[in-house]
Amino acid sequence: MIDNNKHMSVFGIGPLMVTPVMVTVILIFVLNFYNFIPKYEIISLNWLLMILGFLIIINGAVYWISAVTSSIYHKIKSTILVTTGVYGIVRHPIYAAFLYFATGLILISNNIYLFVLPIVYWVFFSVVLKNTEEKMLISVYGQDYLDYSKNVNRFIPKMVK
Repeated sequence: MIDNNKHMSVFGIGPLMVTPVMVTVILIFVLNFYNFIPKYEIISLNWLLMILGFLIIINGAVYWISAVTSSIYHKIKSTILVTTGVYGIVRHPIYAAFLYFATGLILISNNIYLFVLPIVYWVFFSVVLKNTEEKMLISVYGQDYLDYSKNVNRFIPKMVK
């Protein structure tokens, strides 16, 4: 049963999560570009990593645009659980978009030492969301959200249903 007296904050904890991740990625990307950090490149795959990085960034942009143009803000205020559109692909498309932006930039950097960062960011986003926004979503939507979360991953779309 949905409690109509409660609803999520429109922005959730997004700014607190996304800002440090994007600042560190941009800082690391710049430091890597100017060779201020150790660099180990895969020279033979440089072009492939660059293309893959740009495709992942474009995918993130599509997720972000789809999420912010989905009238999600009105639905949050009305305590409606959104499970269609991009929210039918991933539960947190805006966070997924920033995770994809970070991953794309790191791939473009072509520094194997940095390839661990997307995993660190994924763990960070997962732990924080599980302990904050997802708890709130469960308290508001109950079993509906639990059923939804069984069928839709947080950030990475399921390949098979």
